[in-house]
Amino acid sequence: MTGTTKRQLISGITYTALSKYAGMVISLVVTGILARLISPSDFGVVAVATVIITFFGMFSDLGIAPAIIQNKDLDRDALSDIFSFTIWVGIVISLCFFFSSWLIADYYDSPVLKGICQLLSIDLLFAAINIVPYALLLKNKEFKFIAYRSMFVQAIGGTISVLAALYGAGLYALIINPIFSSVFIFMICFRRHPQKFKQHLNVISIRKIFSFSSYQFLFNLINYFSRNLDKLLIGRYLGLSALGYYEKSYRLMMLPLQNVTHVITPAMHPVFSEFQNDLARLSESYLKVVRLMAFIGFPLSAFLWFTSNELIMLIFGDQWEKSVPVFQILSLTVAIQIILSTSGSIFQAANDTRNLFISGLLSAVIIVAGMLLTIFVFKTLEAVAWGFFISFFINFIQCFILMFRSTLKQNMLPFWKQLWSPLVLSLLLVVFFSFGSSVFEKTNLLISLIMKGILLFIVSGLYIQLTGTYDLFEKIRLLPSLINKSKPSK
Repeated sequence: MTGTTKRQLISGITYTALSKYAGMVISLVVTGILARLISPSDFGVVAVATVIITFFGMFSDLGIAPAIIQNKDLDRDALSDIFSFTIWVGIVISLCFFFSSWLIADYYDSPVLKGICQLLSIDLLFAAINIVPYALLLKNKEFKFIAYRSMFVQAIGGTISVLAALYGAGLYALIINPIFSSVFIFMICFRRHPQKFKQHLNVISIRKIFSFSSYQFLFNLINYFSRNLDKLLIGRYLGLSALGYYEKSYRLMMLPLQNVTHVITPAMHPVFSEFQNDLARLSESYLKVVRLMAFIGFPLSAFLWFTSNELIMLIFGDQWEKSVPVFQILSLTVAIQIILSTSGSIFQAANDTRNLFISGLLSAVIIVAGMLLTIFVFKTLEAVAWGFFISFFINFIQCFILMFRSTLKQNMLPFWKQLWSPLVLSLLLVVFFSFGSSVFEKTNLLISLIMKGILLFIVSGLYIQLTGTYDLFEKIRLLPSLINKSKPSK
């Protein structure tokens, strides 16, 4: 990894981390307040609507954003053609979602779903027309601007949602933030990178990105089903209240995961796409990312397992106690998902969305089989969580075998070596947490959580420093200079 690449990646990670961690705090506060004001069944209703709108959203996205980032030859006129295409597609898809609201409400026997889906069609439209402006922000590596924009919108949207809930908006308070955010983010991005709308489309510009975006879209489609089938089936066959408990566990599990992986992956594709013609260099650079992700993910999984009760009770309250065992099981997948979530950027950077799709297809088959078995045979939320974990473990193996042997054409042994030391650290943490739990359980929940957090940082920091994995003091000392030297390319 060259000095310039390293500085760009660190700058992107730093500013994205600033946004994500601030967003995590905002999200925890907002969710904690709303969880005390809104019932689990209402959360279940919105969870169903969110899953379905994500499905419709894929047909407006079509893998266009990564294709814009990867293609270095798109001129302003071609971007205007693609922007115009996203507007027409966004209008069609949002109208389809709007008129599907009656069918969705009937299927789940929930009349209120109709109004929720109709309102969320606004979110769908603005998310679609924001694809090109936002992709250009990433392509130009404007990570600082993205970070400040995200923090501002999250804070305003979260505040509005809480105020709405306090004044009796009920479950409608849960959809205010996504609608407000999509509209406001589009306005900010469009002002930064304005595009010209054309009534007549130029198909040639669309064809420039089609070969890349088509496989990306197919992967997104497959990934959607593998990620959301559990929620769709739980809501239909185990009930919306059960879905509310599962969704709360799932979202809490995803919160630290997203605020780790979404700090790094947005910067990876724009930076690593420069190596699309040098796979050995791409592989070497990626192994350093895998090592870092493993040292974050495996200790984090151990920490979440041993703090599941404290986190659920402190953030959401006693009425969500049934979510504790589900969250505990799901926390085991955090390490796997943190590393796995970076794989898409490498398939993209290597210009190999075909193998990305194949990996996604294999993943979907494994996850669908696991979800169907656990929901229809075992019929418990805990069983679904175990099925989720086992499926992701298998997919972790198949994904990286395909990546290193077919896409990168590199030996896999260096990859497996990156995981060994983080696993040892995690086992040490399990031992310390196991012995400390009997002491911490005698204190109140907040003190217990704080003490376990301190233990996590002390044990992890000492292990990393003493084994020479990273010189933490040197890294901290050099970080400001690395950020200041980084210049976003235009």
